[in-house]
Amino acid sequence: MTIFALGQRWLTLLVVIAAWGNTGLPIAHAEPTATVADDERTAVRNGVEMERSRRWLDAIEHYEKAIKEYPESESIKYGLRRSKVHFSVERRYTDKSFVEKLLAQSPSASMQYIDDVLTKIRDHYVDPVSATSFVAHGTESLYHALNNPRFVEKNIPNASPESVTRLRQTLKDRYWNKSVGGVDGARQVITEVSSIAQRDVQLGMTPIAMEYLFGGCNALDDYSTYLTPSKLDDLYGNIEGEFVGIGIEMKAEVGKGLLLVNVLPESPAEEGGANSGDFITKIDGVDCRNMTTEQAAGMLQGTPESRVKLQLTDPDTQATRDTALVRRAVKVKSIPVAQMIDHINGIGYIKMTGFQKHTAEELDAALLRLHRENMQALIWDLRGNPGGLLTAAVEVLDRFIDDGVLVSTKGRSADQNWSYSAQRTGTWKTPLVLLVDGDSASASEIVAGAIRDHHRGQIVGRKTYGKWSVQSILPGPSNTGMRLTTAKFYAPSGQTFGKIGVNPDIAIADPTPTHRTGYRSAKRTYDDDRDVQSGMDVLRKQLARR
Repeated sequence: MTIFALGQRWLTLLVVIAAWGNTGLPIAHAEPTATVADDERTAVRNGVEMERSRRWLDAIEHYEKAIKEYPESESIKYGLRRSKVHFSVERRYTDKSFVEKLLAQSPSASMQYIDDVLTKIRDHYVDPVSATSFVAHGTESLYHALNNPRFVEKNIPNASPESVTRLRQTLKDRYWNKSVGGVDGARQVITEVSSIAQRDVQLGMTPIAMEYLFGGCNALDDYSTYLTPSKLDDLYGNIEGEFVGIGIEMKAEVGKGLLLVNVLPESPAEEGGANSGDFITKIDGVDCRNMTTEQAAGMLQGTPESRVKLQLTDPDTQATRDTALVRRAVKVKSIPVAQMIDHINGIGYIKMTGFQKHTAEELDAALLRLHRENMQALIWDLRGNPGGLLTAAVEVLDRFIDDGVLVSTKGRSADQNWSYSAQRTGTWKTPLVLLVDGDSASASEIVAGAIRDHHRGQIVGRKTYGKWSVQSILPGPSNTGMRLTTAKFYAPSGQTFGKIGVNPDIAIADPTPTHRTGYRSAKRTYDDDRDVQSGMDVLRKQLARR
């Protein structure tokens, strides 16, 4: 069982053309009917328009911003929840490993998945969750799936719209928040629903069980989910720091293409001339300006040594250029940048993008190299770092803090209660500035909390993401797995900052999207980076007082 503290990377979006039907939620989340203010109504209307266009990720981001302005708005809460459910359903049905492996399971085997996941939740999840809640969320997921063209085309292509509508109404009338008694009760409900679905629309049990399996996990927190074989492979690839591909992080922007958020050093993409901030506008000659991230990823993935042709567009000049890339194993470095940025004062800079198995080794090598270049102070950049292995966070902290607790964890089971302390030897006393932002999550926040509580350095930037929980990877049948929150972590002071985040000592205003993309790039200058410049000012003053 691998224990890690991982935040969210760029979300992906699947756009599917479909008739906009009535939606519903479990009774506790029924569609609001209260009168709303004009501004709030406009926010809701804009979100609904995104949903109608199947721009699910845009809708999610829109509602998440709107809910900060209208925290009591049931309409916005409902829209956010509805968008997330639709997003998840559509994402599954573009996952090749889900379609080819999980949907191919026999009905009896598919029900074993339900037994397995309910047992894992009961034994390991950080908070108690009832079978009633799990099944209610599965019912909700199936309800939306029955209104999803991908689901319908794959599972019930010959069903009449009228029969599907009746089945969805039956789910609302008879199974919405139906009380369930444990694993046996969950099996009974799913079997009943399957029997009705088979009778009414000839829908088999396996796709129904899969909606209850994946949708049921919506009863958990945002960081717990069931993983298809391909998603589990991706997760292990992130931890190991290696995958086959072209070496990019991207995000779909409708009408523009696929924004290259990051181009990994020494990757096929970098060697082919791709730059952070560029847009991919064609893949193998196919226009991808209106593709989703998942759709494009399917075209970009391939076997080692296979080729893919890209058209890249400069966002400023709109000039296009073509490049042909060969897919191969790409090493994802935890530290893509380690260099001196102020030779006169001896200020070094390390950019850390993840916490992986070999992160501590990379850090040791980077620190020694900078030390040989007369490093007297260090800027440690964790902006955009979503986290990774808990043990890696402890190991890197141990390089800078010589005594005391670094982080502790507390869960429902005894094996999740740990306290990690510094080891005293091999500690760097170098003056330190830590850069963070709203995308610094989980393991990055372990670092921020310890640096703050031990008064080890100044924190510069913006409030961190606010994910203070630990996930475990629990293997499942057929090369699947479950990412499950099994504990919460606590700073040395004993505080936890879930959904709160760590505030910096020196707050810097939010950068523009272009600037944010720029500072994720390994190749750039620091003159217009306000966070780095502020950190350098702090360190120069400290060095001057020596």
